[in-house]
Amino acid sequence: MNPFEDNPNCVERFTPTDLLRLRSELLQSSVDSFQAAEIVAGFLSGRGYGVSHQEARAVASRIEVPGCTVESIQRELERVAYVM
Repeated sequence: MNPFEDNPNCVERFTPTDLLRLRSELLQSSVDSFQAAEIVAGFLSGRGYGVSHQEARAVASRIEVPGCTVESIQRELERVAYVM
């Protein structure tokens, strides 16, 4: 049984390593919010998901908050990603 059949908008669980790598890239890149949105969009599109530019900007700003956890990054990505 495919878990995505019942919910076509279901987003896979990303590995903690991938999520921390995304956060690290955002924190170390010193980019503006539009460029940070491109990083988030690139992360998701490389895994078969899309995201609106506005939502990607919001997620990027939340991921960059001190103390952001892997669980909260996963939750944010699940909230905005859509299957392409």
